[in-house]
Amino acid sequence: MAKDKKGVRLEHISKIYKDPKTGKDFYAVHDTSLDIEPGSFVTLLGPSGCGKTTTLRMIAGFESPDEGEIYLGNEAINALTPNKRDTAMVFQSYALLPHYNIFDNVAYGLKIRKVPKEEIKERVTKILELVQLSGMESRMTNQLSGGQQQRVALARALVIEPSVLLFDEPLSNLDAKLRVSMRTEIRRIQQEVGITAVYVTHDQSEAMAISDKIIIMNKGKIAQMGTPEEIYYQPNDEFVADFIGEVNFLRGKMKEARGEYAVIDVDGNDIIVKNSEKLMIGENYTAVLRPEAATLADCGGVPCRVILSCFMGSYQNYHVMVGNTLVKLEEHNPKNKKIYKVGDTCSLVFAPESVHVL
Repeated sequence: MAKDKKGVRLEHISKIYKDPKTGKDFYAVHDTSLDIEPGSFVTLLGPSGCGKTTTLRMIAGFESPDEGEIYLGNEAINALTPNKRDTAMVFQSYALLPHYNIFDNVAYGLKIRKVPKEEIKERVTKILELVQLSGMESRMTNQLSGGQQQRVALARALVIEPSVLLFDEPLSNLDAKLRVSMRTEIRRIQQEVGITAVYVTHDQSEAMAISDKIIIMNKGKIAQMGTPEEIYYQPNDEFVADFIGEVNFLRGKMKEARGEYAVIDVDGNDIIVKNSEKLMIGENYTAVLRPEAATLADCGGVPCRVILSCFMGSYQNYHVMVGNTLVKLEEHNPKNKKIYKVGDTCSLVFAPESVHVL
């Protein structure tokens, strides 16, 4: 459906605002460069104030960069107003026209563009089928659920056939269950249409579920860009590791090398990790261990003491102490497994390959 698959390129983009309290200038986005491939789904993820929404608004044309250039395909678009850019935005608030029915809401952009009446009818009918709202054309927007309103907003953006679709936290007004089903729908539609999508959220699980690539932002800069797997298993630093999912940090000094493995001393305990050329004896390192990568056993691992044991249905949630270090873990499908109680001493077991050393 999309006219053409175009990527988005940011070259050394910066946006400067004035702090209303201090009166001083600060960078909301600082010297940011990225290349979004045509037809890919890329999510900007990060805490409030990290620059993700400002970056999206600069791509859309609602904000102008103070430094750098934005390209859509091979076209520099800094000077273009939002309506002249080959993009469409799906907003958090839906921004539907309350006095229009579904058909007229979706057709609005086409009417402004003076598209012939018959073509409007054909394109709106086709796009409502894609978002599964066929037969509801005459309903008013105040008769719709939140999920249906979001589908109308998505249809309205898609019907003008932009090369790039922009999403500004589109699911944050929906309840948790509906958010999960709608993110699946958005991903399905994006893949079916083959459109380039740039999506902003602060929800890590949302980003993991829908993205080809995730861009983690922190203090106006890109902390890391990669596939969900790369971001999760090979974070660049503690900020990225901590932001994407639950994590344990095991801090200690490298003690010795054992062939392809290395030993890190954590509070007097030997933690075995996969060795790499960057690890040097006597240096301090932080090992990243995900809660689901470890398990408890009677022996054979790192000695620990249970300080929390909580049944969560699909998993048993444990907190254990390894020396003075707190380690959280999730024992999945605990029904036929030994359940350790608070105060028990046991062993923390994990594969060296499941640890990522920063």
